[in-house]
Amino acid sequence: MSQTDFDWCVLNTDGGSRGNPGPAGAAFVLSSSDGSVICSAGRYLGEATNNFAEYDALVWGLQVALARGCRAVEIRMDSELIVRQMTGIYRVKNEGLRPLFVQAQSHIDRFDEVRFVHIPREENADADRLANEAMDTRSAVGDREVPNERSFTQRPLF
Repeated sequence: MSQTDFDWCVLNTDGGSRGNPGPAGAAFVLSSSDGSVICSAGRYLGEATNNFAEYDALVWGLQVALARGCRAVEIRMDSELIVRQMTGIYRVKNEGLRPLFVQAQSHIDRFDEVRFVHIPREENADADRLANEAMDTRSAVGDREVPNERSFTQRPLF
């Protein structure tokens, strides 16, 4: 498939920390509308909060979805807080998360259509596994061709 073959993509994202803040990881799984995995990856974030890790996973996944040519995306997350903030139901009160929210919004504006879906943790097992593997190994995991740079910040914000 070329980088422009995807009308609808499904983006599962997950982030977590062991402690809050604590050692943290973020991950995503990007799939085509037929369910086949396009790419997936996780990365270690250092010391961060779970909400920072959730936003990091979202921003990173959106960046990769755009780079892979997805024109519309359904974002599936088990973080009810982030889903509700991204859909405007909740305001972003934490000033440290606001830059990540703004960056996620700017990426979303580049898609033709976006849907957010809050899913149970059990339905997010692949992204959760990658985030935990990244925390366990304190490294990048998953598909090696996925860029791992942190363009929005070099240090986690609490």
